Amino acid sequence: MTIPENNSINNIERFSGFEDVYDQHRPVAPNLVVDILSNYLQKKPGLVVDVGCGTGLSSFIWRDRADRIIGVEPNLDMLNKARYKLSLTTQADHLSFEQGYSNQLSLDSNSTDIVTCSQSFHWMEPVSTLKEIARVLVPGGIFATYDCDWPPTVNWQLEREYNNLLAISERIIAEQADPHKVAHKRNKDNHLQQIEQSGYFRFTKEIVFHNIEACSAERYVGILLSQGGIQAALQLKSDYLESEINIFQAMADDYFRGGVTNAMFSYRMRLGIR
Repeated sequence: MTIPENNSINNIERFSGFEDVYDQHRPVAPNLVVDILSNYLQKKPGLVVDVGCGTGLSSFIWRDRADRIIGVEPNLDMLNKARYKLSLTTQADHLSFEQGYSNQLSLDSNSTDIVTCSQSFHWMEPVSTLKEIARVLVPGGIFATYDCDWPPTVNWQLEREYNNLLAISERIIAEQADPHKVAHKRNKDNHLQQIEQSGYFRFTKEIVFHNIEACSAERYVGILLSQGGIQAALQLKSDYLESEINIFQAMADDYFRGGVTNAMFSYRMRLGIR
């Protein structure tokens, strides 16, 4: 995220305490991300920096496709999970994780081929972040921010209830949370415009793609529970939200019936070429 100022610290703390749920159920970034960006770069990246990397789900995909990868994450719970996973991995000396902020990267200017933000750019202050990313990118380097559309496509009744629970959680936060401790999420629909208007990139584009993954009732409910808004509302001890989640669990159990089915995870990538 952005170096703490104003309410940025709230954005960082929003992701504390549920790193295991997040890592277990969130989708690993698709290999198509690597294919698209490597093709645009027209060579194997020397350095990829994954900003707001969380538990490393969007960092490890580069392990066999880049000379060096650095995951940058401000939240210590998420960062420590990424480092723990790395400690279990062999032949990954070229991959590292460090605590840092999107607008103050510990990198030399003109040093980085690709900077990515997976499910994270909307938590960052865009002006200072884009300035810093442009500073570290080499000429012809790529910035790509990509996000998954929630919920995954599998069943309309489940998806409707998923969206309803997100709306309930936001109402609970608005009504019960200390306004000085509420995270501020920016509109993802503005990402491409922000990249274009920054003036740092000679080419910009939005790319839409999909990835099919196996999904069970446990995972579908887990994806819901990995949402920061749900976790923030649960921390306020909402009995109503807990009961609604139990209903959602029963719906998922009834749909999946102990089995596994394919779910479509849809992505939107906004990118700029330096």
